[in-house]
Amino acid sequence: MKKINSRSLNGFINYALIIAFFAVFQGLSSAGLLSNSFSGQLIPICAYIVMALSLNLVVGISGELSLGHAGFMSVGAFTGVIVSTALQNTVGFTPVRLALAMVIGAVTAGIAGVIIGIPVLRLQGDYLAIVTLAFGEIIRNVLNCVYLGMDSTGLHFSMRDAASMGLEEDGITILNGPMGAVGVEKISTFLGGIILILVVLFVIQNMVNSRSGRAISAIRDNRIAAEACGLNITKYKMMAFVTSAAMAGAAGALYALNFSTVVPKKFDFNTSILILVFVVLGGIGNLRGSIIAAAVLTVLPELLRGFENFRMLAYAIVLILVMVIGNNAQAKALIHRFTGLFRKHKAKEGT
Repeated sequence: MKKINSRSLNGFINYALIIAFFAVFQGLSSAGLLSNSFSGQLIPICAYIVMALSLNLVVGISGELSLGHAGFMSVGAFTGVIVSTALQNTVGFTPVRLALAMVIGAVTAGIAGVIIGIPVLRLQGDYLAIVTLAFGEIIRNVLNCVYLGMDSTGLHFSMRDAASMGLEEDGITILNGPMGAVGVEKISTFLGGIILILVVLFVIQNMVNSRSGRAISAIRDNRIAAEACGLNITKYKMMAFVTSAAMAGAAGALYALNFSTVVPKKFDFNTSILILVFVVLGGIGNLRGSIIAAAVLTVLPELLRGFENFRMLAYAIVLILVMVIGNNAQAKALIHRFTGLFRKHKAKEGT
């Protein structure tokens, strides 16, 4: 009973942290005490918190190293833009349109997670990391070749160029290849981001404390013993992977609809590594740590702007200090594993 109460208390603290974050910064924004640059960071912070929580479900709870999380974010981002633009004239109430964009973005990213997860989740260790990295890059390069427009006759699609879509004169281009989504209506709100975080927290915390969550943790701790006990390894790993991908898709829709232009290049390998940094520095498997790390590290470059040319150097030093002070053994093992993988990749390039 004490164990159940401590878990419930821990969950309520996470909810309270998010609500307090919203109350404080919404109050500061209403009072005009936040700068424009910092106010513009609030929605990206919400999106990155969701990304960190969702990746922690794979890395921390499931124990798998995924390096293609930005690919699922991009699927949700561009799906959300398409849905929002297509419903622009039919759904006038902006919050409903934002909710539909995030839900459909999550579903699309979840489907992509199933397609990728079927062959990928049979792998382990570095092989899984390499393949997820490859799929993330494949998704980004495919999006660079997609041209999508809309006119009175409906949606038009092409993989060649914008002219080949055959749009009418009054038609609009939604996706323009490497230029990405242009002319996006910015409908994302800080409140929408907070609600998304609370929903994601609810799903993850209930999943972790459920029978399925205990099975996933058992597979992470000892795969052979779990399989010997009759657990379906692929099923539970797929459950965590697809849930994580769907959450990343919703975060991508929220993120994309906060900007007037979104390019596929934004969702490259560096973004996946940035999200992994949030998870590692916050503590692998620690949801509250992921929330705090994502929020702090998203605004840290802006806070260090006074250092001018030394800003990113100071940012790197802060990351190292946090890593040393945290002394997270599991995180160190993950970093050692990733650096070994990176060396192998470089060695192959050299040959």
